[in-house]
Amino acid sequence: MSGQEPEVLTQVELRELWKVVWDGKWLMVGIIAIFAVTSVFYAKSIPDEYRSVAILSPASVSNSSSLSRLAGQYGGLASLAGVNLAGGESGDKTLVAMELIKTWGFLENFIADNNLEIEVFAVKGWDRRSNKLLIDSDLYDEVSAKWVRAVDPDTGSEPKPSGWELYSEIKNRIQISQSKQSGLISLSVDHYSPVVAKKWVDLLIVVINKHIQLKDKKEALNSISYLKEQVNKTSLAGMQTIFYQLIEEQAKTLMLAEISTEYVFKTLSPAKIAVVKSKPKRLLIVGLGVMFGGILAVFAVLIFDWSRGVIVRKT
Repeated sequence: MSGQEPEVLTQVELRELWKVVWDGKWLMVGIIAIFAVTSVFYAKSIPDEYRSVAILSPASVSNSSSLSRLAGQYGGLASLAGVNLAGGESGDKTLVAMELIKTWGFLENFIADNNLEIEVFAVKGWDRRSNKLLIDSDLYDEVSAKWVRAVDPDTGSEPKPSGWELYSEIKNRIQISQSKQSGLISLSVDHYSPVVAKKWVDLLIVVINKHIQLKDKKEALNSISYLKEQVNKTSLAGMQTIFYQLIEEQAKTLMLAEISTEYVFKTLSPAKIAVVKSKPKRLLIVGLGVMFGGILAVFAVLIFDWSRGVIVRKT
């Protein structure tokens, strides 16, 4: 008989709990309704955002194989000469560009060079009918074309957003990833305006290609100048031959840097102006709000009835 007591007690407790929940059903309905209505208003208050995506591939570098061969033969000598032969690999450039595009320094310069401060920091929405950005007047005054944000003396903030604030706003709007299977790269931007989102994707591709291109061009010019000096300093025919080979490969790199517009990333599928919003997921927000409200409502009913002594605590 004693072995059946826990089961009987459990059944009694469950019946009591169910009775308490059922008796408090209208309180639960009220709580859930409040959460549902609040979730709907919150979901509707969040402005739509649109995503523009471009599919890229690593740009091929025609002299990568010859650079690899020379790196194997003369890598040590090239290092002493200040020449980076391994840097000619397209894969390396792709990885460098993908990491660089996420950095504070690059994105801060990207914003400043293209005058994107307002689009990054002051926009709070987009009017589809007029295709006009909605500017937060508490941050930026369009009439006087000045930043009017309140200054915080504790943090030392200025009306105009700092480089770190701009970076913090834009970094989560940019996503770049590479497929392990195909090797293709996806670059996407989220923004209130689909037009701005596409513009940023196009600009990012151009800017990162140009950035790496100018960097390689500068390194190649410096390497050629240094190698020519070494040719004049040595009288050994064998060493001169090696230096001339290194100069030839750096000249190829320089030529590619001069003529190639898609130096690192080649666009396979250009970005388009999105028609359908990417977020917020309003149904999901409302669903989560109702679910959370239901859980809270059950606990509220149980606690309320426990406090009145309706639930008999057993020892």
